Amino acid sequence: MRANVDVIAGTALVVLWSSGFIGAELGTAEAPAHTLLAWRYVAAVALLIAWCRYRRLSPTWHAIRIHAVLGLFCQFLYLGATITGIGMGVPPGVAALIAALQPLVVAMASSRIFGERVGGRQTLGLVVGIAGVSLVVVGDMSGADLAWPVYLLPAAGMLALSVGTIGQRVLAPKEPIALAMAIQCSISAAGFMTWSALAGDVAPPMTTAFWAAVAWTVVLSTFGAYGAYLFVVRRNGPTRASVLLYLTPPTTMLWAFVMFGDDITWLGVGGLVVSAIGVGLYLTKTQVSETSTPATSPERSLRNDRKPSHAPASAASIVSSSANVTK
Repeated sequence: MRANVDVIAGTALVVLWSSGFIGAELGTAEAPAHTLLAWRYVAAVALLIAWCRYRRLSPTWHAIRIHAVLGLFCQFLYLGATITGIGMGVPPGVAALIAALQPLVVAMASSRIFGERVGGRQTLGLVVGIAGVSLVVVGDMSGADLAWPVYLLPAAGMLALSVGTIGQRVLAPKEPIALAMAIQCSISAAGFMTWSALAGDVAPPMTTAFWAAVAWTVVLSTFGAYGAYLFVVRRNGPTRASVLLYLTPPTTMLWAFVMFGDDITWLGVGGLVVSAIGVGLYLTKTQVSETSTPATSPERSLRNDRKPSHAPASAASIVSSSANVTK
């Protein structure tokens, strides 16, 4: 029974996490990326605030300051750059593969900032992973009329997410997840609404396709993907969740091929294989004490919504974290 639940939860995580990149393609066909994100976050904030009021959760000024910073990097800059890149022509599968390098980048940065030891195998894994992404980008550029600087947008988004993840460890927030998401999403909603107002396109397109994309990104990508991620992390540990996230690029590529007819080149397939080898090299040495430490059950963790744990985040959790990130 447990094995069946693990399989279902893992499959849901991969599919729902991939949905964010597909939703971006759907929405940016109807409106600029910032307009899509503005209305996505307005809808998400309304639901989150309603939930927080129901649970009688209220933030302190200290919490607002912390999550304003985290929301800026983990949501506003990350999704703003990534989805703008997709809107300008970067295929969703390529954007997903670039984003999938984030845990490796965080691991390397943590070794410098926090003095965590990263061996030669992990360094090689990062280099090989980046080489794989480069192959995919080159393969995509060979079949698309798209200037190479556009590919820097998802890369910039990935780096912003990495900074936010490091900030998660430095600032060590202790607020309940729903409250943290409400603050971060509010910051992003304000940012994207301001961006849209300055660009003169704050008014949403009154089309079924646009609002379907908003509903897609709120239900599947924000709440579905994050909820599945949280469930897997609390049930099976962060390393398993991280490994599953590396399955999202091929899933996104196949999904985009079926829905949008995006080409899958042999060079792109080769890049995926090379990236997978790089990930394997890195994760070979990161499967540490997780298996020997009993995992907290999701049911018990979710009951602690009002009273969060004050234990500092583990290094493994930080490395694989997109924990206060909504896709």
